[in-house]
Amino acid sequence: MAVPGTFLVPLLLLLYGPGVECVLFNEEYMTCKWGTRETLSVNYSLYYRYKNASDKVECKHYLQDHGVRVGCYFKRNELIQFQSFHVFINASIDGKTLEIPSKRMLLQDLVKPEAPVNLTIRNMSNNQLQLTWATPYPKARCLEHAVKYKSNKDTSWTELSVNGDVFSLPSVDYEKYYTFYVRSKINKYCGSTQFWSEWSAPVFWGSKSTSKGTMEEQLHWFKIHTILVPIASCLLLLVLVILLMRIERVWVILMPRIPNPSKNFDELFITHNGDFQEWAGVPKDVVESFKPNYSENICYVTELPPKDSHEPLWDSSNHAPPPMPGPPAAPSEHSPYQKSYGRV
Repeated sequence: MAVPGTFLVPLLLLLYGPGVECVLFNEEYMTCKWGTRETLSVNYSLYYRYKNASDKVECKHYLQDHGVRVGCYFKRNELIQFQSFHVFINASIDGKTLEIPSKRMLLQDLVKPEAPVNLTIRNMSNNQLQLTWATPYPKARCLEHAVKYKSNKDTSWTELSVNGDVFSLPSVDYEKYYTFYVRSKINKYCGSTQFWSEWSAPVFWGSKSTSKGTMEEQLHWFKIHTILVPIASCLLLLVLVILLMRIERVWVILMPRIPNPSKNFDELFITHNGDFQEWAGVPKDVVESFKPNYSENICYVTELPPKDSHEPLWDSSNHAPPPMPGPPAAPSEHSPYQKSYGRV
C-alpha cells in the first residue's frame, strides 16, 4: 500500500531534518543556523531550554533570508555556559506542528574567539625575534594560539603552536623580509571546541632595503608583464605586417643591386661596331672639323765645337771644307733633310 503524502513529508523531515550548527562568538553572542533559503522547503521555528529549565523558550531573534527563517540569534544575556543546551526545531505543515529533536550541546564547546590584535615584533639579541600580541577574548588563560610565518625567500608557510602570548623565532636572516599571522582557540582546559579564530592582521619585519628591494622587484616585473610585453608584441606585429607588405622594397634596401649598363650599349657595339660618333649621332662635318690640318717646319740643329779645341777644321783628304755658319739651305727634291757642319 502506498504511503499517503500527508505522512510522507513528516517522515522525511524526521529522517532528513535540518542540522543545527551553533557558534558562540567570543562569548558575546551566538547564532544557530539550520540551512539556506535554497535548501529549505518549509518554515521552521526554534525552541531551546537549559538543563535546569522546565519550559522551552522560542527564539526571539530569527535570522531570515528573503523572508525564510534560516537561523536564530542569541544575545549575551540569554547564554549560560557549562549547562546542557537543548535545541528543538518545529516545522509547520498543513496547519500541524512537527517537532524535530536536536542533540544536546555545551556552550563552552561552541566558542569561537576573536582574532588576536596588536601584533608587535622586537629584535632581541643573538639574531632572535620576539612576537607578542593581545586577545579580545575575556578569558585569555583559556586560549591556545598558532603562529604562521614566511619570509620573502620561502615558498611555504611554517605554522607552530604556542601556549602563551609570546613567540620567539631564533636565527633570523637580516637579508629576508618576514610576515607573521596569529590565531587562537579555546584550549582543552576550558572546552573541547574545534573552532579557530580568524587569522590576525599581518605584521612584518625586515630591513627597509630588503623591503624596498622586494617592492621594486615586484613593480619591475609588473611593468614588464603588463606594459612592456604587450607593447613589444604590438610593435613586433606591426613590423612584420610592414615587412610582408613591402618585402620587395626591403630586399632592395638590404641587398642593393649592382648597376649593369651593358644593355644600354648593345646598339653601340652590335649595330655601329663601336663607332661612338655614329652611335651618338655626331655629323660628319663636325667630325672632320676636329681633324688636324696643319704641318710643322723642320728645325735644323748645328753643333759647334768649343773655342779652345785644337782639332783641325777639316780633313782635306776625305772631306770638303764645311760651309760657314748661316741660314740653312733649302732642301733638295731627293733629300728632305741636309746637315750642316760648323767649324771644329
